[in-house]
Parts: sequence; structure tokens; C-alpha cells
Amino acid sequence: MDRPTANTLSLSHKESAFIAAALFACLIFTTTRANSQAAGGDLQGKVAALKQSVAANQQRLHQYRWIENTQLTLNGDDKPPSQSMCQYGPDGKVQKTPMSPPPPPPSGGRIKQRVIAKKKEEMKDYMGQVKTLLAMYVPPDPQRMQQAFQAGKVSLNPAPDSGITKIVFTDYAQPGDQMTISFNTADKKISALNVNTYMDNPQDVVTLAVSFASLPDSTNYVQQSVLNATAKKLQVTTTSSNYQPLAQ
Repeated sequence: MDRPTANTLSLSHKESAFIAAALFACLIFTTTRANSQAAGGDLQGKVAALKQSVAANQQRLHQYRWIENTQLTLNGDDKPPSQSMCQYGPDGKVQKTPMSPPPPPPSGGRIKQRVIAKKKEEMKDYMGQVKTLLAMYVPPDPQRMQQAFQAGKVSLNPAPDSGITKIVFTDYAQPGDQMTISFNTADKKISALNVNTYMDNPQDVVTLAVSFASLPDSTNYVQQSVLNATAKKLQVTTTSSNYQPLAQ
């Protein structure tokens, strides 16, 4: 029988090293893939739980009426606050009945009155556009959330100690926007929602910070929202309270 030569032994060592490296690489790939699949499964589960929570909570909110107080600040000056009685209508949209007295007519001559009336109409139109924009974010739309998930536009930022997971949606309603939902995974409730978006021009930045609270029956509701439209130097703070069940 021929004895193995030095060259044969050297080749055997190389083959062993190659096999070991290949096995190690395979192990790393398998572990990474498993971790990725686990993370993907966790993300999918969180998004599914969030969608289910939003849909169920909206149904419960339709059984209530509440009072909404709005404070508008323009160029640093507070405008007279307004108050409305709110409830969902048959079309699924919030119907508001003003409770505050109408503002007094503008003082001054006709030219000044026309200027003031024009500015008010422009602001009313702008606020209507802002309202339409923010309706795409609050309440979060399950279909848009699912589309963002399928497009890979959702990420998780968990905080295990607090029980809150931040679910971040990008390009949610329009390119370049971001919506971050703080979701209590134990209670299956939204605790906060933050939006960074814009009007027609990306430079016309609009941000929204929303805090939530719960009614005795655990229905979640928007307790306060603060809107900032930097281009218009406008801030709108809305507070909801006095939730009462509708008469059956």
C-alpha cells in the first residue's frame, strides 16, 4: 500500500478547511434566515393585531357622542376657542354641531372687512385641506397599513420594558411621509400616534401628535391632538372629552 505523500496531506488539510468554512457559512446563513423569518413573523403579527384593534375600536366609537374643544393659534396669537358636539353619522364621518356662539363681525370699514373676510375664507379653505389630509392617518386605515406592510414600508421599534411597540410606517399615504404608532401589545391599544407629512408642496410640512385614552368599557379615543403647519405658522390643539353613549 502506498503511503500518503506530503502533497496529499496538504490537499486534505485544505479540503478540511474549506468544508469547515462552508459549514460555518451555512450555519450563519441559516441562523440569519431564521432570525429574519422570526422578525418578519413578529412584524406581521403586530400589524395584524393593530389592524384588528383599530377596526373593532372604530365600531365601538360609533356608539358615542362627545364634546370637542379646538384652540387655534396663528402667528403665535390665540384665536377664540370653539366647542362642538360630535358623533359619527350614517356615512361613517364625524358630524359636528357648533356649541360656541358665532364670532362677532369684523370691525372697521368695508375694505378692511373684505380683507379680513378674505383671509378667513383662505384659512377656512386651508384647514379643510388639512382635515382631508389628516383623515388619511387618523384613524389609521387597515387597508393602507396592509399595503405598507406588503411593500416593506413597515418597521418595529420595540420597548419591552414599557410594553409599547412603535410601529413605523413610511410612504404610508404619500411619498416621503411617516406615521409612527405606539401600540400597547398587551392591551391591544394605541397609546400615541405621530405623523410627519406635508400638503401639496413637501416644504409645507404638517405634523400631528395624538395622545389616546380609554373609556370605562376600554374603548380607545383621541384625547388630544396637536397639529402644526409650519408654513402657515399655524397650530391647532383639539381636546375631546365628556364621552356619552348614544341613546339606543
